[in-house]
Amino acid sequence: MLVDSHCHLDFDVLSADLDGVLARAKENGVGAMVTISTRIKRFNAIRAIAEIHDNIWCSVGTHPHNSHEELDVSIEDIVSLSSHPKCVAIGEAGLDYHYDSSPRAAQAEGFRNHIAASRETGLPLVIHARSADDDMIAILEEETGKGPFPFVLHCFSSGAELARRGLALGGYVSFSGIVTFKNAAEIQDVARFVPEDRFLVETDAPYLAPIPHRGKTNEPGYVRHTAEKVAELRGTTLQAVSEQSTANFLRLFNKVQLS
Repeated sequence: MLVDSHCHLDFDVLSADLDGVLARAKENGVGAMVTISTRIKRFNAIRAIAEIHDNIWCSVGTHPHNSHEELDVSIEDIVSLSSHPKCVAIGEAGLDYHYDSSPRAAQAEGFRNHIAASRETGLPLVIHARSADDDMIAILEEETGKGPFPFVLHCFSSGAELARRGLALGGYVSFSGIVTFKNAAEIQDVARFVPEDRFLVETDAPYLAPIPHRGKTNEPGYVRHTAEKVAELRGTTLQAVSEQSTANFLRLFNKVQLS
């Protein structure tokens, strides 16, 4: 069984055909998925999707693009919302200097608040990191010094040094369809060296569809192609990657209970 550890089922392009999306995921061996929050103020919609589907869970958090819009959401608010039985993670939160859609100070403040919520709850923090490797490393190392917290560097698209430093802090690395792209040599190298007990696979649907669907709307069923590429890079089989990534997911997202 495969798990799509990161998708956005509340986004219109997927929610408009959710039954079809889920049917195609099942056909491709995807037995569970986590629909990820990008705005805490829209958490009710995300939670509702998870509540009506046994194999879907959710997170609660604010994407760095939206950090400046939700600085009024307290750590206590995040912790309270995360107590819902189907909420299994904090985030996604982090730093995005590629688009700089939110002021960097607001991104850092929001990120640290999410770290505090993860530390308090023990739920894994889903980290978005893009074009911000040095500051991401600095914050992760500083905050871990205050007390450890579980985390995953989702949709990994950064340099190998961030992967190494994140792994040294106990984090996980998750690979999306980017790892299938021809110009992703450094990310492919990371997929080769990440320890077998520390990698996940995801889609980040509806974005970043893997080859052979690149340029199309991504969906959870396509995580199979990412897993196949990871297997190729690691010199193993799709079955082995499926089993290992699912075991890793259940260890990190330990609130998930598969039926």
